[in-house]
Amino acid sequence: MNKTKKHIAILGSTGSIGTQALDVIEANQDLFEVEVLTANSNSELLIQQALKYTPNAVVIANENKYNEVRDALGSSDIKVYAGVESLSQVVEMDTIDVVLTALVGYSGLKPTISAIKAKKNIALANKETLVVAGSLITALAKENGVNIYPVDSEHSAIFQCLVGEFHNPIEKIYLTASGGPFRGWKKDKLISVSKQQALKHPNWEMGAKITIDSASLMNKGLEVIEAKWLFSLKEEQIDVIIHPQSIIHSIVQFEDGSMKSQMGLPDMKLPIQYALSHPQRIKSKFPRFDFMEYPSLTFEKPDFESFKNLSLAYKAMSKGGNMACVLNAANEVVVDAFLKDKIGFLEMSDVIENCMEKSTFVAVPTYDDFVSTNEQSRMLANELIK
Repeated sequence: MNKTKKHIAILGSTGSIGTQALDVIEANQDLFEVEVLTANSNSELLIQQALKYTPNAVVIANENKYNEVRDALGSSDIKVYAGVESLSQVVEMDTIDVVLTALVGYSGLKPTISAIKAKKNIALANKETLVVAGSLITALAKENGVNIYPVDSEHSAIFQCLVGEFHNPIEKIYLTASGGPFRGWKKDKLISVSKQQALKHPNWEMGAKITIDSASLMNKGLEVIEAKWLFSLKEEQIDVIIHPQSIIHSIVQFEDGSMKSQMGLPDMKLPIQYALSHPQRIKSKFPRFDFMEYPSLTFEKPDFESFKNLSLAYKAMSKGGNMACVLNAANEVVVDAFLKDKIGFLEMSDVIENCMEKSTFVAVPTYDDFVSTNEQSRMLANELIK
C-alpha cells in the first residue's frame, strides 16, 4: 500500500458530492487513492465506479442489490458488503486515512460516529450529522483527536478564512445564501410552486433533497446549526445574508472589525478538494473567476416571514437539546412528501413547526435519545401529512 497517498473512503459515492470527489481524486492520482466506495441503491453506478477506481471494498446499502454487485465484481479482488450496518463497519478499516461522508440526511450519523471512534479524519459533506447530534459529534471528535474538515461551500469558506487566525476570536460570521429559485417571492406566490420549479437552482448543481432545502431556505437553516458546532459559536454570532451571485461563499468578522471572505465560482469541487488535501492547496484546472463577468456583487436580508424554515432553524438552535434533531427529521419527511406531490411548498414549514411544538424535549440527549427522537418525529410528521 502506498502511504505517501491519502486513502479515501467515500460514503455516498454515487451522489452529487461523491461523483465530484471522484473527479478530484482522478485529477490527483499521485495524492489520493480510493479505498472504499458506498452507495444506497444505485448499484449500476457503484459497479462502474468500482471497476474504474478499484477500491479495497464497496458497500451497497440496499441488500437486494448485493448479488448484482458481487457478481459484477466477482473477477476482481474488491470486497463486497451489503446493508446499512456495513457502512458503520467498513469505515473502521486500518487502511483508511480520511472518510468523506456524503450520505443524504440522518443516515450519515451512525457511520460518522463509527469513523470518529476509529480515529479517522472526517471530510463532512453530510451537514445533518452535526445538525442532529452536534453536541455528541464534537465531543467524540475531541476525545478521539479527530479533525472534521467541512465540505459545505459556506463552512469551507469560514474554515479557509480562519487559517492563521487560530488565536483570534471570531466576533461573528456571515453565511451567504443565493436565495434559491424563489428569491424575492412572497407567500401568496410560494403557495402554488411545483417541485419542478423548486428543483431548478440558479447557481449550484446538487441532489434533489438539498435543492429543495435550498429553495425553502432550510438548507441555510441547517448550515446555521452546523456552523454553531463546527466553529463553537453562539446564536447571535451567526448571520445569514442573501448574495444572489454565489461568489462570496461566506465571511468572518474579527474583534477588530476586520472581515475576511472566501470567494470563487460556485463549484463544489473546490471545497471537496480543500477538505481532502488540507493543509495543502493543490493546483487545479477549475475555471477561474473573472471580475468583469460579475461587475456587481449584491446583498440583501433574508425574508424570515416568507421562508419560515430559516427562523425555525434558529429556534431549534436556540432551544438546544434534541430540538434540531426534531427539525431535521420532520424536514426529511416533508421534503420527501413534497417530491412525491403529497404536500405543498409552504405546508412543509407548518408540519415542521407542528412537530417541534409537539415533540418531547430532551435537554441533554444521548445517542439513544437522538435515535428515538428521529423515529418519533418522523412518525409524527407522517401523521400530520396524511
